[in-house]
Amino acid sequence: MNLTNTRSLPETLTSVGNLAVVLDKQGKYDEAEAESLNRRALGLSKKVLGKDHPSTLTSTSNLAVVLDSRGNYGEAEMMHRQALELKERALGKEHPSTLMSIYCLDYLLHGQEQCGDACILYQRASLGF
Repeated sequence: MNLTNTRSLPETLTSVGNLAVVLDKQGKYDEAEAESLNRRALGLSKKVLGKDHPSTLTSTSNLAVVLDSRGNYGEAEMMHRQALELKERALGKEHPSTLMSIYCLDYLLHGQEQCGDACILYQRASLGF
C-alpha cells in the first residue's frame, strides 16, 4: 500500500477491506488471506488515522464480518462490539453506520442462538432506521 498520498489513504484502506469482504463472500478469496488483509488494513488505519477515524471503524467492522464467516465467533463478536462502541462515540447512536453495526452484531448473536441479546439489538436498530 502506498502511504505517500495521505489524502486518499482513508479511501484506499476502506477499499482494501471492502474488497477482501466481497471476494470472501464470493468464495473467490481464501478466507485466511481475507482475514490477513483485513488485519493489515485495520492495523495501518489505526496507526495512520487513529482508532476513531471512520475508515478505521469500517476496517474494524470488515474484519468482524470475515471472522464471522470463518467461524471465529468469539473474536467476531468482540470486534463487532468494539466497532459499535467506537462508532457510538465517534459518530453518534443514530448514525447509519452505527445502526449497521448494531444489525451486524445482532445477526451474529442470532446465529449463535443468543436470542435475548439479539432481540434487544434488533429493536434498537429498528428504532433507528
